[in-house]
Amino acid sequence: MSKPVESIDPELAKWIARQRVFFVATCPLSPEGHVNLSPKGGDCFRVLGPREVAYQDYTGSGAETAAHLRENGRIVIMFCAFEGAPRILRLHGRGAILAPGDSGFADLIARFPANPGTRSIVRVALDRVSTSCGFGVPSFEFDSDREALERWALGKGPEGLAEYRSKKNRSSIDGLPAFGAPSDA
Repeated sequence: MSKPVESIDPELAKWIARQRVFFVATCPLSPEGHVNLSPKGGDCFRVLGPREVAYQDYTGSGAETAAHLRENGRIVIMFCAFEGAPRILRLHGRGAILAPGDSGFADLIARFPANPGTRSIVRVALDRVSTSCGFGVPSFEFDSDREALERWALGKGPEGLAEYRSKKNRSSIDGLPAFGAPSDA
């Protein structure tokens, strides 16, 4: 059973900063639409305040999170302790996509390391923070971050990334607008 907590306190923020992986889940309003669950890693997550977080979103093969957030804003982020004491943290809230050029993007992107594949920032206002035991999560030893995505983005260059996004990230697998849609104009 999960235990709701008031907010992200300094101890919990430090724990979050030590985690190497987190998961993001979103879904469309339509019951026929596909639920999305994406793993994230690297130095791309920031606690902005007791009830606000953000993560750096990289160009990828899909754009489900962006499409779902544009449609309904619902998101949950989950962290699992794979090292140390067991713990699971879930952050439920309303998310927004901030693309380059959007108000607030420049201020937020300055909090993250430069990455050529950055496509947006996902900013989340939290309405529920909860922890649970994590006893069923196995223990793993961290080896290293993967560098393939950053190398791929560097190889594409800004123009190649823009072309890739216009082809692959324009809409979700259910046809919802994601990046490069009229709302981005």
